[in-house]
Amino acid sequence: MKKSQSNFPHLQLKDGILKDQLYHAFREAILDGRLHPRMKLPSSRALSETMHISRNSVLQGFDRLIDEGYLLTKPGSGTYVSDTIPDELIAIPNRSDVSIQAFDSALEINPQLLEMARLRDKGNTRHSMFNIGVGCVDLFPHQLWGRLLGRVWRQSRKNLGKHSHSAGHLPLREAISDYARSTRGLNCTPEQIIIVNGTQQAINLTAQVLLQQGDEVWLDEPGYDGALGAFLSQNLQVRPVSLDDEGTKIAEAIQQWPSVKLAFTAPSHQFPLGGTLSLPRRFALLDWAAEQNKWILEDDYNSEFRYSARPIQALQGLDKQQRVIYAGTFSKMLLPELRLGFLVVPPKLVDAFNLAKHYADSHTAYLEQATLALFIAEGHYARHVRRVRKACLARQTALITAIEQYLPDKLSVQISDSGIHLVCWLKGGLTEDEVINKCRQLSLGAQPLSRYCQTRYPRQAILLGYAAHTPDELRENIKKLAQNL
Repeated sequence: MKKSQSNFPHLQLKDGILKDQLYHAFREAILDGRLHPRMKLPSSRALSETMHISRNSVLQGFDRLIDEGYLLTKPGSGTYVSDTIPDELIAIPNRSDVSIQAFDSALEINPQLLEMARLRDKGNTRHSMFNIGVGCVDLFPHQLWGRLLGRVWRQSRKNLGKHSHSAGHLPLREAISDYARSTRGLNCTPEQIIIVNGTQQAINLTAQVLLQQGDEVWLDEPGYDGALGAFLSQNLQVRPVSLDDEGTKIAEAIQQWPSVKLAFTAPSHQFPLGGTLSLPRRFALLDWAAEQNKWILEDDYNSEFRYSARPIQALQGLDKQQRVIYAGTFSKMLLPELRLGFLVVPPKLVDAFNLAKHYADSHTAYLEQATLALFIAEGHYARHVRRVRKACLARQTALITAIEQYLPDKLSVQISDSGIHLVCWLKGGLTEDEVINKCRQLSLGAQPLSRYCQTRYPRQAILLGYAAHTPDELRENIKKLAQNL
C-alpha cells in the first residue's frame, strides 16, 4: 500500500496495516499536542474519503483508540479527543533527545559508571558516515541469508523449545573450529569454543571467570575503549602500556606492572593504531604468561581484513602452555546486529566459562547460530570474505586518495594493509576538537584518537571508518570536509 497523506492536521500514514497505521498516527498526534483535548474529529466516513482508505479501517483504528482512552464518543455528537490523558504522557520527551549528564549519588551505583559514561559520551554519534567498527554492511548477502534462515526455520520444529547448551549450537562450534584452524592457525576443538553475543560479552565473561575486584589488567595506550569500559564495570585496575612500531612494549609492561593478572591484546591488528605485534614480542608475552601464571585475552576482532597477505597466525596458535583466551567475532565481516562471536578457551577453563555463560544469559539465540553454521559449512562465508576484502581494499584506496587530494596540508594518513578504518594524524596546528566539531556539524562520524586514551597522548589524530561506504561516498564526504575545514 502506498503512503497516504491526509488533509487532517499533519497526519501521515506509513507502510503497514491501515488500521494500525491510523491508530499510531492519531495516538502520536494526541501525545505531541497536534490534536488537543476535547477536539472533535471528523466522521469516520469523512476520514475514509479524505485519507483514501476504507471506512472499516478507520472504525477499527478508532475502536482501539477508544478502548485505550485516547478518544471518547458522545452519542449523537461525535468522536472527541479525551481530556483525561495524563500530562506526563503528553509531555513525554523524545528518547533520542535524552542525555544522561550525571548519576544520582543517592542511588549508590557502581562509581565506575561515571568514567564509563564519559567514554560513551565522548564517542557518541548518530552519524553514519566514517563510523568506526562497521564493516561492509551494504555487501551483506541478505537474500542468501534469508534462504538459509528459512531452511533452518522449516527444519527447527524438533529443536525449538528444547534447552540449548550454554556453549552454543554444536554444528556452529564445529564449523568455527574447522574454519579457524585452517585460516587463523588456531589450536582448538569444538569443545573449547563458546558462542557469545559479540566481543563485549567475551571480555566480560573472561573478566568474570579469571579476575576479582581490584585485580590489575593491562591495556594498550591508546587501546580499545570497549575493553576499558568492561574492565571498569567490574572494578578492575586498568594499567596503560605503551606502543611502538613493533606493537605493545612487552618488556616495559612486565617491568612497570608486575602485578597484572591479565593482558588484553590485539596482536594481529592493534586497536586503534593498527600495528602488528612482532614475533619476538609475541613469544615474550607467552613466556611471561607461562612463567608467571598470567592470562592473555587475545582480541582478534578484524584479522580477516588483511589485503596484501594472508592473515597472521593467531597468538593462541603459538601458545603451548594454554594461557591464551581467544576472542573472535562475526560482527565486522557480517552484520553488527547479529551479535555473534566466539571464545576459544583452554580445556581446563571450559567448565568455568560455560558456567559463567549460563548465568549471563543461558545461551545465544538458536536461529542465528544455526543459520551461520550453514553459511560457514556450505562455503558461503569464505566466498563472502573474499568479496569483502576486495571491496574494502578499493574503499581504503579511495579514502587515502581523497585525503591526499583534498586535505594534504591538514591530515597525514597512516597507511595500513589491514583494518576497516584509517588513522589520520593532524597537521598545520589543527586540534582534535576543531576537526571533530566540524565533522559533527557535517554529520560525519569521525572519532578523536583521545577517545581511546587513558592518559594524554603526545600526538592528535582522528579515525575515519571506510568499510561501510562506497568509493564515491568517501570521496564526496572528504571533499565536503575539506571545503569546510
